[in-house]
Parts: sequence; structure tokens; C-alpha cells
Amino acid sequence: MFKAIRISILLFILFFVAVSTWLTQARSTDWENSLWVKVYPINADGSEASDDYIAGLDTDDFSDIEEFLARETGRYGRALSRPLRMELGRPIREQPPEIEADSGVIGIMLWSLKMRWWASNHGGSQDSIDPDVRIFVRYHNPDSAYVLENSVGLQKGMVGIVNARAGRHVRGSNNVIIAHEFLHTLGATDKYDPATAQPIAPEGLAEPDRNPLYPQSHAEIMGGRIALAENDAVIPKSLKYAVIGRQTASEIRLID
Repeated sequence: MFKAIRISILLFILFFVAVSTWLTQARSTDWENSLWVKVYPINADGSEASDDYIAGLDTDDFSDIEEFLARETGRYGRALSRPLRMELGRPIREQPPEIEADSGVIGIMLWSLKMRWWASNHGGSQDSIDPDVRIFVRYHNPDSAYVLENSVGLQKGMVGIVNARAGRHVRGSNNVIIAHEFLHTLGATDKYDPATAQPIAPEGLAEPDRNPLYPQSHAEIMGGRIALAENDAVIPKSLKYAVIGRQTASEIRLID
């Protein structure tokens, strides 16, 4: 009898968590209220350059992400004047959990659970009210030859990890990556070839009906890059050169 009661309690907890997660995700894409996104900077390499850059950060450094989403939601007929509200948190001194390159499905699932627990504990320690989305940005010395790891956005838990360069001259491209990972937390999917990072036509192109097709003038945000040719693409310098394509708009419920 006692075992049956424990199993019933566990099932109830799992059901409650599942329903709560579903309601949170549904609310995040009803586009009736502003979403609160908080950025937590992390010095990824321990360099003085990264520390100095983080010390000089301000919420305004992320304002073009707000402007991007307001412009694109308006383009799809949504009347919300400020769909996104960015905020800057205090620096986080610990690094997030790492995922092994050869992790299988189980390994990725375990990492996802660890990541959500870590985000809640480290971000939540400075939040009297939980934001809708937490984005942890790991800044690296821009003068190093370090190849940045892939960034990640999780819909379950609504948390993102972004690897970025600590430099004013790359602020715009950093915000492109932050916006990309933020949209992952709302359910948007990648629209580029992971082997080549080339946007996939047509869904990964900002102008799929352009003739000739290349070069494109803008990037589809989940395609990640401006396609200059079938086998050549560049990360846009700012979100002024990015759009939300129709498939992405459908995934985040901007359109049916």
C-alpha cells in the first residue's frame, strides 16, 4: 500500500510538472503580453578583457533584440508594442554544465536536466521574480584564437547558453546569436545544415522567392547567416539584417 501511495505521488508530481511546462510554453507564444528575458554574463575564459567588457555592459546593449522582435511581430500583424523586455543580470561566476561531443540521446537528456537545474539555482539566486527566459552569455577574449562552441537554446526550462566575443565591435553579431537561441526557447527550429552552417533553402532564407536566389540581402534568424551563394554565407553584423521567416513564425505561433 505504501509503495502504491509513493508511486501515485510521483505520478502526480510528474503530471503537475508536465502541465506547468505546457502552460508556460503556451503562454510564451500567445503574444498577448511582453516576455521578460534576462541575460546573465559569464567570463568564460577568465581573461581580464572579458571581465572589463562584462563590467561595462548595460541593458541598452541588448535593446536591438527588443527592436528586432517588435519589428518582426508587427510585420506578422501582432499589435503588442513591446513583445520583449530585456534585462541584464549580475555576472555568474560558475560555468554551466558541459555536454560531451559524443553524448547520445540519454546523455543529452541528462545534460538538459542538469542545465535546467543549474540555471534555476544560479540565475534564480538573484531573481526575486523568475524571468520568462534566462540566457547565460559566456564571453571570450576577442583577441584569442579560441573557436567558440555551439550555443544552445532549450524550450523545456526556457533557458539558453550563448558563446560570444567580449568586444563592442561584435555586439551586433552577438545579439544575432542571442536572438537565435531565444527563439529556440519558444519552439523555433534550426534552418541550416549543421555540417556546413549553410542556410537551408527555402525555409532558411530571408528571401526564398528572390530571383536570382543568391546573394541574399538578409538572414532568416533561424537560418543564422546571410546566404551569399549556395555554398557561402556570413553571420549578419546586426539584427537590422535579420528577419523571422514564415516557417519560424508558424513555429512560434505568430501565424497559424
